[in-house]
Amino acid sequence: GYAGFSDMQKVFRARLREGWPDYHQRLEALKAIGPEPHPALHLHGFAEAATASLDRLGATVDPVRLGRAVDLLAAADTIHLVGARRVFPVTAYLAYAFAKMGVRSQLVDNVGGLGGEQIASARPGDAVLAVSYAPYTQTTVDLVEAAAAAGVPVVAITDSTFSPLVRAAAEWLEVAEADYGDFRSLAATFALAMALAVSIGEKREAR
Repeated sequence: GYAGFSDMQKVFRARLREGWPDYHQRLEALKAIGPEPHPALHLHGFAEAATASLDRLGATVDPVRLGRAVDLLAAADTIHLVGARRVFPVTAYLAYAFAKMGVRSQLVDNVGGLGGEQIASARPGDAVLAVSYAPYTQTTVDLVEAAAAAGVPVVAITDSTFSPLVRAAAEWLEVAEADYGDFRSLAATFALAMALAVSIGEKREAR
């Protein structure tokens, strides 16, 4: 009954957007561990989730795609960094790392709701590095689509071929973060972000 593959993708995207419980539900679910909070047990759980995320990283990130993403970003005049809500710390770290290495970047922080105006400064000689996981932040999706429509190449870090970032991305890298009690790790995402930053810095230095 679908008109095409895109219609079928919409079903999967909707499931990914709606599949995560809110924070009150997650805290409630953690009570199954016991009637009292268990900080040490939670620490162990989060450490195990981070380890599992890092173990998966080698299996999900294609080295060829990674190399192409680094080449694309290293060649950009300015790298525009897009990531909201849970993944904002990743893009904030990248802005810091790029500044230290002398790589021109702009953190699209959407302060004052000005994300659209911030991304509008991107030009075809620039590039966008965007991060978003299910449930995908609509602001991030809109900014990525606007950049791609303006001819600015996008590198996306996301979690599924059904991610709305994939259709706008020139290159995309898959990260599957493990979770503890539905609270997802960012360990693998930060490891990938650090690898990207260092690799881009090396290429720029060599050039």
